[in-house]
Amino acid sequence: MARAAVESISTPNRDDFAAMLEASFEIRAPAEGSVVRGTIIAIENDFAVVDVGLKTEGRVSLKEFAMPGQPPTVAIGDEVEVYLERVENAMGEAVLSRDKARREESWIRLERAFNEQTRVTGVIFGRVKGGFTVDLDGAVAFLPGSQVDVRPMRDVGPLMNQPQPFQILKMDRRRGNIVVSRRAVLEERRAEERSSLVASLVEKQVVEGVVKNITDYGAFVDLGGVDGLLHVTDIAWRRVSHPTEVLSVGQTVTVQIIKINQDTQRISLGMKQLQTDPWEGVAVKYPPGVRFKGKVTNVTDYGAFVELEPGVEGLVHVSEMSWVKKNMAPSKIVTPGQEVDVQVLEVDSNKRRISLGLKQCMDNPWQAFVTAHPQGSTIEGEIKSITEFGLFVGLDNEIDGMVHLSDLSWDKQGDQAVADYKKGDIVKAKVLDIDVEKERISLGIKQLTGDPMDKVGPLKKNDIVTCTVTEVNDGGIEVSLADGVRAFIRRSDLARDRADQRPERFGVGDKVDAIVTNVDKASRKISLSIKAREVAEEKEAVAQFGSSDSGASLGDILGAALKKRKAGAKDDDKDDEE
Repeated sequence: MARAAVESISTPNRDDFAAMLEASFEIRAPAEGSVVRGTIIAIENDFAVVDVGLKTEGRVSLKEFAMPGQPPTVAIGDEVEVYLERVENAMGEAVLSRDKARREESWIRLERAFNEQTRVTGVIFGRVKGGFTVDLDGAVAFLPGSQVDVRPMRDVGPLMNQPQPFQILKMDRRRGNIVVSRRAVLEERRAEERSSLVASLVEKQVVEGVVKNITDYGAFVDLGGVDGLLHVTDIAWRRVSHPTEVLSVGQTVTVQIIKINQDTQRISLGMKQLQTDPWEGVAVKYPPGVRFKGKVTNVTDYGAFVELEPGVEGLVHVSEMSWVKKNMAPSKIVTPGQEVDVQVLEVDSNKRRISLGLKQCMDNPWQAFVTAHPQGSTIEGEIKSITEFGLFVGLDNEIDGMVHLSDLSWDKQGDQAVADYKKGDIVKAKVLDIDVEKERISLGIKQLTGDPMDKVGPLKKNDIVTCTVTEVNDGGIEVSLADGVRAFIRRSDLARDRADQRPERFGVGDKVDAIVTNVDKASRKISLSIKAREVAEEKEAVAQFGSSDSGASLGDILGAALKKRKAGAKDDDKDDEE
């Protein structure tokens, strides 16, 4: 009886204990989907058995405890953090994941690094479209191809599976996206190193470097972490058309620091500064007026550069290349590499400029023309061109002389006289003036004949002349005096009476008497008037034969005067016959 009583008491106690034990497990059991700490109690094959305080242990692959490309480094007794996916699976084991635990830890750490803009360490383990995948201690990030290095890399193999520093550019936990950059870290590190190196350099310091890149305008030289520009003009004292003439990529060179810009950290380098300046004493070596031999190094639109010695060049301006080829391109006169004789015209050592002349080493055709054809001599040549100024006539040694419009004819206007000539005509002309310095020769065609004005004689105002009508137009009549001198009588000067002031009253070849109203030999103009002659004759007749008040008519007076004039003319003719 006592035993039964005991059994009746102890059975409920066992059930209660089991319930209490189960309840204790439920209290201690962590929630699914959280990170828990456990202890590795065994390693079986490729799995680690982890006790996380549940009724059963869980198994985690050893690969999840290793970084990409590296072996696992865990042992029995190590405490690790794992992610609890399920408390118990169909086999009665806890489902654990070290990768997911690391991922959760990494996201918290990465978010902190992203907010604080600090670097993180990761391993490039895969290649995807447009870039690479990076393991950031459990979290997978994307590394764009442009963010691998400061310069494009053809082979990224050496970087694979190697711990590298990265900068987080962008992250979205909800979508699980992380974008990182290795280039940003390198640029920051390079900037720090550059600043440190630039601070240690001083101007005029001589350093060694390696040619890193060559462009049309110079070469970039690596000075051990910082690049300097060696401009093409600072490579050598002589003219260097392209840096590849002297330098090659990978070549070690000794350079001098010319200038350092601390703000932009740009460094200007020079090689020629380490050599003797050939321009020292150049004014003594190349005095003006002396001739030297040189080599054409470069031809431009405005002239040619001639090297007198390595590093010393002078410019032959296009105006100093030929005496006669004024409009010809320099490239048609000289070519690069050609040896030429030049004369020094001017030296400016401060500006490093030497003006040279090519034509000065040749005979001056203008001076030769002066000797062969002095002023006043007559020449013959072909009309090369006709311009608004006059005719250009080809002379000796390819030089031209000009006949100005005003020197074409004595009696025609220039624009009328030039119409009598055409290109290719052979003409004779008189040398009027020669200016060797300005390279000008003035010619005259009308000067080959005497000036008709000189044949007029002592013609003066109020003289009465007999002239011949040569042309009739609406404005008046053109007449010819003795020896071909021409004059013009305006319409208003054709007669005293307005009704008779009609040019058509006259015909070509008619003889008319007119009075000279003005003689201007400078402008070669003689002014005549029939009207003034009639008025003058009337006054003279009235003075000699009375006035109309005496009872004689004006016609009677003029008739008497005319008879007297004719009688005087007959007497003159008779005297001439005697």
